[in-house]
Order: sequence, then C-alpha cells, then structure tokens
Amino acid sequence: MSGARSLETSRLPRPRAATRREFLKSAAMATGLARAAVCALNASTAEAGEKEAAGLVDVNVNLGRWPLRRLPCDDPERLAAKLRSRGALQAWAGTFDGLLSKDLGAANARLAEDCRRYGGGLFLPFGSINPRLPGWEKDLERGVKEHRFHGIRLHPNYHGYRLDDPCLAHLLRLATERRIIVQLALVMEDERMMHPLLKVDPVDPAPFPELVRQTPGLRLVLVNALRTLRGEALRSLMSPGNVWVEISMLEGVGGIGGLLEHAPAQRILFGSHAPLFYFEAAELKLEESPLTAEQRRGICRGNAESLLA
Repeated sequence: MSGARSLETSRLPRPRAATRREFLKSAAMATGLARAAVCALNASTAEAGEKEAAGLVDVNVNLGRWPLRRLPCDDPERLAAKLRSRGALQAWAGTFDGLLSKDLGAANARLAEDCRRYGGGLFLPFGSINPRLPGWEKDLERGVKEHRFHGIRLHPNYHGYRLDDPCLAHLLRLATERRIIVQLALVMEDERMMHPLLKVDPVDPAPFPELVRQTPGLRLVLVNALRTLRGEALRSLMSPGNVWVEISMLEGVGGIGGLLEHAPAQRILFGSHAPLFYFEAAELKLEESPLTAEQRRGICRGNAESLLA
C-alpha cells in the first residue's frame, strides 16, 4: 500500500523552480511594498507631529458666568469643545466668579472642579486671590495644595488695591516661594462696553518695574494689558526678563510685528480672553502679522510651555 502511494506521489508534477528574473521581480515587489508602508507610516507620523506642533496653548480663558450678560460658550463643556476644535492643547483658566465674589475660596473650588470635570485635561486652573480679604493666605495655600493651581490670577482694579500696596508685594513673594505663575489683569473689558454702574478703571502700571525688581524669581504674566500698556512703558517693564504678555487685547493690523519692537518674541504668549472675546480674533492676530516659523511656534505654544515648566 505504501509502495502504491509512493508511486502515485512520484507521478505528481514537481513545482517549477523560479527563474532568477522572477525571483528578482518578486523581491523588488516586496521591497517596494515595504517601502510604501514605511513611507505611509512616516507621512502619518509627520502629519501627526505637524498637527501637534501647530497646537495652541491659550493662557487667558475664563470659566463661570460673566456677571453682566450671557456669553457664547460660557458653559465649560461648550468652551472646551470650542477650544479643541480650534487646535488648543491647553488653556489656562481663571474664573469670572473671582471678580466680585467675597467668597473666593468657594469660587476657586468650583474652578478646580470644572477644570477636572470638563475638557479632558485641557484646562489648568489659575485661582483668584484678593490680598485685601481676610484669610487670603489660606486661600492661596488651599489652592496650591488641594486644588493644584498652576498659578493665580489677580484683579487689583476689581478688588480695590493699587500695585504699590504692600499687600500685593507680600502676595507676590509668597507666590514666588511656592513657584507658581502670577497673572495680573490690567482690564477685563473695553470701557465702552461697561455697565454704567460698574465702571472699573484700568490698573495703573506705573509701579510695575519697581514691583518686579523687588521680587526676584517672580514669573509675571500681564493679562489684557496691551490696550493700555504699550511702547516704551512696555519695553521698560519687560526688560528685567521675568515678565510675559499675551495678545488678546492687541489692536491694529500686523499688531504682533509692532509688539516685537518693544517685547522679545520669547516673552509673548497666545491668549484669547475667551469667552468674553471671540477666540478667532486672537487667531487672526497671528495670521495678519509677519512672523517667522520659530516666532509663531513660540507664541502659539513654546513660550507658554517653557514658562510653565
């Protein structure tokens, strides 16, 4: 039986050996397919890298409700969706509740909770501190230790103190010791839009240079500053090297190009002041200004990441 099976097997046609030409053709085809796969992978990786590199860090957004009117995207979930759709990778968030509330501890707790709940890590909380209120030092400690604040946002004109007030100097020293960023808002809205019963003057920036010199190691970001602070006053303030400024209230065509005459590119940050301002307005400032690729990357993202680090 085994002999018959062997005889039948021997009668089957043997597979023909591939010629050298066919072998080389098959090898070339396999190599081409492999190269195509690698190229596709590299292209996909490069596209993802470009998309990531083009992302934005917005250092000036606000959660909560503006006290005078409803705003588009004043819900944190909707604001997060808006920012994500425009390429924002991170947003430094203050709270509108920090302007008029006398219970900033509760306002900061709500801010921290909203930052955790919405945006999938998009929002970094920057709590409000008023050094004229009793117990503000505890609010600062609670914010740093419990709420994991990356910084604080100050509103001297809403909270009733000047920049030369000793309470502010004390607050800045404590913030510097705790290695957190300080954001100081010079204004919140155009005076033409203010309610007649809530007229708030801009912060007087005159004491700034001395205040900065008195606080070595301070990391100070001027928020909503470029409507009232410009030219030589801005240049002298930024000369110590530990002051940054964001662009949300910068006005004029090619505004960032003009700003670069008075502020180093490494000290300029992207800020939208959303949802009080339209996010697209800040994007347009980038598009209409003559910037190198390096300057654009720094303003959009790199400078903020270095500052945060």
